[in-house]
Amino acid sequence: MLKHFAESRWYTILGATGFYAASSYWLLYAAGEHDLIGNVDFIYWLAVTASTVGYGDLSPSSSAGKIVVALYVIPLGLSIFAMVIGRIAAWVTGQWKKGLMGMNSLHLDQHILVIGWNEQRTMLLLDLLIRERDAMPERPDIVLCVKKDIENPMPGVIEFVKVDSFNKDEDMDKACVAEARTILIDNPQDDVTMTTALYCAKRNPEAHQVAYFDDDSLVGLLQDHCPKVECTPSVAVEMLAKAAFDPGSSMLHHDLLSVEDGQAQFSVKIPENSPTISVAKLFINLKRKHNAIFIGYAPNAKIKEMVVNPPLEETLNAGDTLFYIAEHRINAINWSSLDAD
Repeated sequence: MLKHFAESRWYTILGATGFYAASSYWLLYAAGEHDLIGNVDFIYWLAVTASTVGYGDLSPSSSAGKIVVALYVIPLGLSIFAMVIGRIAAWVTGQWKKGLMGMNSLHLDQHILVIGWNEQRTMLLLDLLIRERDAMPERPDIVLCVKKDIENPMPGVIEFVKVDSFNKDEDMDKACVAEARTILIDNPQDDVTMTTALYCAKRNPEAHQVAYFDDDSLVGLLQDHCPKVECTPSVAVEMLAKAAFDPGSSMLHHDLLSVEDGQAQFSVKIPENSPTISVAKLFINLKRKHNAIFIGYAPNAKIKEMVVNPPLEETLNAGDTLFYIAEHRINAINWSSLDAD
């Protein structure tokens, strides 16, 4: 019987509750407990009695009524109440476990989607993204999408989706790939990264997409087909060679990329309604007003056309993306003041 109750459907539970209420009403009526079976009073009394709250403001007065309550209303009501609470608890636990296992479909937009699992490297990436996100005025959701059979590594902090393929609409729709603002792709296999990047560029061409490759030769191949995708090849060897001739270079670059204590590199897009700004005034006023150092810019957000250390007489226009070094991200910039004398 317990197994039957545990596996019963909701309509069965509702039917049992209806029978319980009707039979209790009839037995109380037969016992002459008319004070307990008023329309509102009966519902109220049955609820507090079956849930064992028992306020005591309404109670049976006859011997027959007391027997009905003691032998039928309370035992059966307690059983149904426990069954309902158990089913609700099981449903909530099931939903939580589905979310932990990445089985739920999400309903998000303008989020950051991380595709792939590289164990400690992915954990570091998520930690850095969370730190960066927490310093922004808006706090976009972060979603981790994996194929590996793991649980959510940061439950309650990030959203998590497990899929069978990074190239199937029914799977990637669970992660809302078409609505993502930023898509970061980092898989142990470069060929999976390549196919995933091609798929995401087709599903969401407006998203800012970044792909990491161990093999530098694949960067050009992907950008031939998806020029908007920003590729980040491994630079470990270059860092090693640079540090050999310029000691401290690796530590410098690590500090600029890190969001821990110390200076870091950030970027910001010049708003469309901003006036033209000269590099000379921008450099001086950015340092004077925000204690930040201007290092370069990308015209009209064309990252491939990066201009580093431009001449002082050069100008920046609305839509350009400027890069700077500062202790923290600058969230409020008065662009007119940066062009002041």
